[in-house]
Amino acid sequence: MEKKVSARQKILGFMLNQEGTTKAELAKRLDLSMPTVLSGIADLTEKGLVVEAGEMESTGGRRARRIALQEDYRLSVGVDITAHHIGMVLVNLGGKIVAWQRKRLDFGADAEYCRNVARQVEAFCSGREADKILGIGVSLPGIIHRKEHVLVKSHALHLENYSLRMLEQMLPLPVYFENDANAAMLAENPGQVKNAVYLSLSNTLGGAVCIDGALYTGQNRKAGEFGHMVLVPGGRPCYCGKKGCADAYCAASVLTGNGSVTLDAFMDSLGQGGESDRIWEEYLDNLSILISNLRMVFDTDIILGGEVGGYADRYLVKLREKVAAHNLFDLDASYLKGCSYRREASAVGVAKHFFGKFVEEEIS
Repeated sequence: MEKKVSARQKILGFMLNQEGTTKAELAKRLDLSMPTVLSGIADLTEKGLVVEAGEMESTGGRRARRIALQEDYRLSVGVDITAHHIGMVLVNLGGKIVAWQRKRLDFGADAEYCRNVARQVEAFCSGREADKILGIGVSLPGIIHRKEHVLVKSHALHLENYSLRMLEQMLPLPVYFENDANAAMLAENPGQVKNAVYLSLSNTLGGAVCIDGALYTGQNRKAGEFGHMVLVPGGRPCYCGKKGCADAYCAASVLTGNGSVTLDAFMDSLGQGGESDRIWEEYLDNLSILISNLRMVFDTDIILGGEVGGYADRYLVKLREKVAAHNLFDLDASYLKGCSYRREASAVGVAKHFFGKFVEEEIS
């Protein structure tokens, strides 16, 4: 019985990250016997978790039957808290964003702010199938001690040792807290990615490291603080109090003038020979140095995420050329990749936490 449960968990865990698959592929990828796969799929189909979804493309001979998750069997909510906004997503088992909303809400370290967040989340969930929602994931910028439910330090929110229990108690479902960059890495499905560095290029610059399919957080949960690596000694002041940090050169706020224009407007202004083009060229030069350094340290794929990473398709070729000029150890910079979610990656990633728990608890 224990082996059957383990096999079903493996099958379901694999299918969480796939558009569709076949029984033969499951047997091969998960190193399971075909009778074990057939038994597991039958059980999951009976539960309503797996459905037949047509046929795979033909490679010659008989087409294999395609099977897929019943994606809306369960849902999860993700909330990304920043200094001035909250972003909310409703995600299904297939990792698809079912609903999305972003609201202006200035952060406050008080009960009223927590009540405001809870009201926004409850309004966002209103009218949804509440019995299908597994929980609410919350991402924040800063170092989080999850066991104690404490935001240990956040430069972006100007906080130290801030208890998250008040917010947890006001939210109507089980809650999980995670650092925003770590959450964005979770959105990329670490078990599938295996080894990668996630570079979050939002209004503040953060990052995360994935090794052997799991987040590496370091001895004090500070791994991935790429924004505060010194890029230019004695350079521009950073909000952390140092000078020359990567954040001061590679965060999205460098492009938006700290919010004087939107990132969409800035990107749309490129190619006209104006000041935006000069700022962009300098930005890519600095970003290419940071990326080259990260590649030297980790020797993994590097995923460009955050707000700027959402535009990766526009500039990836040019950036790869700049990175390659700094790195003579790689023939090209194909290890540099765009992210899976253009918007609210942190909210998506922290929502996906509950799907892993669902696999463990549902199939037992």
